[in-house]
Amino acid sequence: MDDAGATEPGIFTRIVCGVDGTPASLVAVRQAARLQGADGALLLTAVADLAKAAHAGVAAPHAAELLQGEAETALAEARATAPSASAKLVDGEPAGALVRQAEAERATLVAVGSHGRRRAAGILLGTVAARMLRDAPCSVLIARAGRDTESWPQSVVVGVDGSLESAAALTAARSVAERFGGGVLAVASTKDQLDREAAQAIASELEEHPGRAVDVLAAASESADLVVVGSRGLRGLKALGSVSERVAHQARSSVLVVRSSVG
Repeated sequence: MDDAGATEPGIFTRIVCGVDGTPASLVAVRQAARLQGADGALLLTAVADLAKAAHAGVAAPHAAELLQGEAETALAEARATAPSASAKLVDGEPAGALVRQAEAERATLVAVGSHGRRRAAGILLGTVAARMLRDAPCSVLIARAGRDTESWPQSVVVGVDGSLESAAALTAARSVAERFGGGVLAVASTKDQLDREAAQAIASELEEHPGRAVDVLAAASESADLVVVGSRGLRGLKALGSVSERVAHQARSSVLVVRSSVG
């Protein structure tokens, strides 16, 4: 991540949130609306994979109508949760369509639910979440239901290893905590790559733990509302198995993966 990313104030400026009407996606809507900056914009995006209708043969027109109708219902439910947000229905394979929408909007954050069941609209949020972590052109929020919706997020944990990416994560974590009157806990793993001097310069209150970074952050997520981690900006296959991706999948709380975003 470049130096500008380390002090990026606009991570919550242009948010694209994927919705499909499942409880998981509505959690993402609520949290995205909560994190949206004062001058920011939130775009709720539902995907109707109309190509699937072709498999219905002579019933294809009816199937397409059902797919679109369910996506429209999902958008309506999401708009009820975030009335000030704008909404858009797009066609295509869900994960790819959401990535393209994020690129078109020059999004600074993509928000999705952590999991969901398959619906007629064709969105499986578990698959979509994984694709966002690998392919989204900006930071990513993997949303999970918190203990207190109204006060979320009060407890923020951030991983720090001395890198510029972790400095960016700490900047974002502190910004969130300051906005909502919460606290920040900065943690480091002594078993993974750690520049102790740089990490302590970034976070003087740093807590060091002997486990692997993924395990340390996953354990910390048990009592946290939000875990924030930096990303080196790897996309596609190169991102498979990265610390940020594994933390996002294993954490019990919502996870914000901070990476360089468009300006």
